[in-house]
Amino acid sequence: MFKNAAWDFRSFSFDRDSTAAEEASRLITATGPNLKPFFDRGGKLIQYHGWNDQQISPTASIAYYKSVGEKLGGQAKISGSYRLFMAPGMMHCGGGPGPNEFNGMAALERWRESGIAPDQITASHVENNRVIMTRPLCPYPQVAKYKGTGSTNDAANFSCIAP
Repeated sequence: MFKNAAWDFRSFSFDRDSTAAEEASRLITATGPNLKPFFDRGGKLIQYHGWNDQQISPTASIAYYKSVGEKLGGQAKISGSYRLFMAPGMMHCGGGPGPNEFNGMAALERWRESGIAPDQITASHVENNRVIMTRPLCPYPQVAKYKGTGSTNDAANFSCIAP
């Protein structure tokens, strides 16, 4: 942070050094919303975040997604390259009571290689090596809505809809 290999973290003063820390972190964070060069090269981005994340607020991912849309002309303009999936009940990068196991890499590969954007990703909740429920993860801002019939533990009985 101070570009001084001999710097000792114990000398950090919140009042004196917070601004410097904030400026330094801009160099290592991924919060810049201009993804146009990446998208222009054909890049595809799938981001996910668990609603039960206890370490990073899920609203941070929503804010970032919205900031990219604002920078590049609206959500409709970025939907061909960028999708955000919010996972109900998932904690930080996995775990939790909700559907938290899914193959995002397969969805990304299919999108990049075949041009088929993911309209949903089926996620599972597994306990003792047994799938006890599946649920569709929907591209934000859509949410999974129960169709009204069938098991609520089966993703087939849900549709992705705009709230």
